[in-house]
Amino acid sequence: MSNSKNDFTQGNIVGNILKLAIPMTLAQLINVLYSIIDRIFIGRIPDNATLALTGLGLCLPITSIVMAFANLFGMGGAPLCSIERGRGNEEEAEKIMGNSFVLMLAFGVILTVLGLIFKKPLLYMFGASDVTYPYAAQYAEIYLLGTIFVMVGLGMNSFINSQGFGTVGMMTVLMGAVVNIILDPIFIFTLDMGVRGAALATVIAQFLSAVWTVRFLTGKKAILKLKYSCFRLDKYRVRSIMSLGMSGFTMAVTNSVVQVMYNVSLQQYGGDLYVGVMTIINSIREVISMPVRGITNSAQPVMGYNYGASEYGRVKRAIVFTSVIPIIYTTAVWGLIHGYPEFFIRIFNHDPEVIQAGVPAMRIYYFGFFFMSLQFAGQSIFVALGKAKQAVFFSIFRKVIIVAPLIILLPILLSNGTSGVFMAEPISNVIGGGACFLTMFFTVWRELDRKMKQKQTVTGSL
Repeated sequence: MSNSKNDFTQGNIVGNILKLAIPMTLAQLINVLYSIIDRIFIGRIPDNATLALTGLGLCLPITSIVMAFANLFGMGGAPLCSIERGRGNEEEAEKIMGNSFVLMLAFGVILTVLGLIFKKPLLYMFGASDVTYPYAAQYAEIYLLGTIFVMVGLGMNSFINSQGFGTVGMMTVLMGAVVNIILDPIFIFTLDMGVRGAALATVIAQFLSAVWTVRFLTGKKAILKLKYSCFRLDKYRVRSIMSLGMSGFTMAVTNSVVQVMYNVSLQQYGGDLYVGVMTIINSIREVISMPVRGITNSAQPVMGYNYGASEYGRVKRAIVFTSVIPIIYTTAVWGLIHGYPEFFIRIFNHDPEVIQAGVPAMRIYYFGFFFMSLQFAGQSIFVALGKAKQAVFFSIFRKVIIVAPLIILLPILLSNGTSGVFMAEPISNVIGGGACFLTMFFTVWRELDRKMKQKQTVTGSL
């Protein structure tokens, strides 16, 4: 198959990004709906809705860890495929994809076994109480059995998108989400399975998405095909995949660690009520951040392809678009959340206690939300151009070096309990997001200028 198909060096660079961004954003939004829909339905069960919702929230670190490994191999391999395809080396691109697939299967099995063995101590470490643990355990044990399906469905979909098939990638998760929406009320309410029903519906939906993904990548329409001959692991490829994927992995793992710290601290200062509030805040964040993730992630294959093809001017235009649009969007969203926090909370829970505690928490947590887009933009650009070290550093910098200590210190120093815990997020967005974006601008931009001049010099001498 020729590289003329889905050639990102042709046409308007913004048009190329949007061609992927629209279906990819919808796909990611739909993917988030797997867990969001579970929480919406669980928040409306007749008995103990708030406790059950809190139990699901306690499972977020587990789902984040599973997604972290999917990102490690999916977001690590897909940009490398784009760069190799831009160079015209499709054979190597297919070997990268095959190695990524094998790694997903292997780690999927490992995570399933370890998760089931250490489920109880992990959930208590994540902030469970004796009251909320049964709900968290019911969800976790079924979700963990579907780990491989989550890994393959989410991770391999990156390789569909990286080839320019954004609509197909969207259909992959749309199919699963529709199944989940249909099965959730049947399992939760009709069959009276409660939290277990929500988990089972999610696993079945992820299984169907995984099957669809593999079928497309082994079919005739794919440019790069998933082949058995490409499954043999190569030390250099595995190291390259994991090195580049470490940014998305680190971001997801550190999110998991920080979520655990939030739950533990909120349990200490506010009890189960505030752990439940944090579940709602996280649910809202997952949805409203999707357009930013969609634009920044969809720009990666376009930038990577053009970078591999030495079209540095087009890469610079892509960077400008990828930076400006998310800032405008997140500023507008910040205004909506600050003005109407109760509306967003009521999507998940109508308990007056939850609303009373959640409104001030929302306004604190989301303050200066637009700085978050700088983190996403900077990291996605580093990943797209194969700069793994910088991407990993800023993942660790914001979450581990800034957020984690602030969660512990602010409530003590300010003597303001749960408010101090929630303040850690906006402060980290300002410092971490600003540092990541400025570093990207002063390093990547200058490198592109230098390479453009070198290319002009070589072209002029011919």
